[in-house]
Amino acid sequence: MIKKIVVSTLLLGLVGGIALGTDADSYVTTAFNRATNRVEKAVPIEFQLDRARHMVSDLAPEVRRSMEVIAREEIELERLAEQIGATKEKADKSEEEILRLQADLGSERDVFHYAGHAYERGEVVEDLSRRFTRHKLTDQKLEHLQKMHAAREGKLHAARENLTSLASAQKELEAEIENLEAQRQLVEVAQASSDVVALDESQLAKAKGLIADIRSRLDVAARLANAEDHYPSQIQLDPAESQDVTKQVASYFGLDKKSDGKVAAASASVRLD
Repeated sequence: MIKKIVVSTLLLGLVGGIALGTDADSYVTTAFNRATNRVEKAVPIEFQLDRARHMVSDLAPEVRRSMEVIAREEIELERLAEQIGATKEKADKSEEEILRLQADLGSERDVFHYAGHAYERGEVVEDLSRRFTRHKLTDQKLEHLQKMHAAREGKLHAARENLTSLASAQKELEAEIENLEAQRQLVEVAQASSDVVALDESQLAKAKGLIADIRSRLDVAARLANAEDHYPSQIQLDPAESQDVTKQVASYFGLDKKSDGKVAAASASVRLD
């Protein structure tokens, strides 16, 4: 799917570039950027988090190299400090001896005695000249070593800062990835809950619809059953039964006949009188 998106977008960009001539570069660039954005959006978040974890874990060799640089610089600084100390000691001794010879030559003597040996003025002057030349070289070496020491101190300081920054960034990224992972899991739980609710609501709607359909069918069936008991189109042959309860009672017990007999007897007696 991702491959199709990229290929399709690039082909469209290429065709558009051929058609648009000088503006081809901008259209191809735009097409490529859109393809890249689509690909990134198509990649699952879980995959991206794993990718981020691998990228952060790849920082471990950089941290290791920074630690190695710091260790080397510390060793070099210790070695330079020893050389500086020895050179400084040598320069101090050389300076002391030169100043002694210089002071001796300041006198009007022609012969000088050192360590049980006698030396003429010319020999002392030559020795002083050689010592002075070597002393200047020693001073230059000392200055060079001190500059090297200062440079390596700066490099060591930068390496330590880089290590601190790199290690801190790595820890922050690891913590951020863990937070994102927790957020992703929370979103998954929320999505799963919403899916369950949607499923339950769907099932509930189906059940309600089924019950309503059953009720409608029962109502229709009942109405049809009642309709079969009535025939409004037929002619009623017998008179409708009276709804007067007194007449119904009189008819049931034959009171209407007895009453008619009494009425007839009363009429006859009236006529006899």
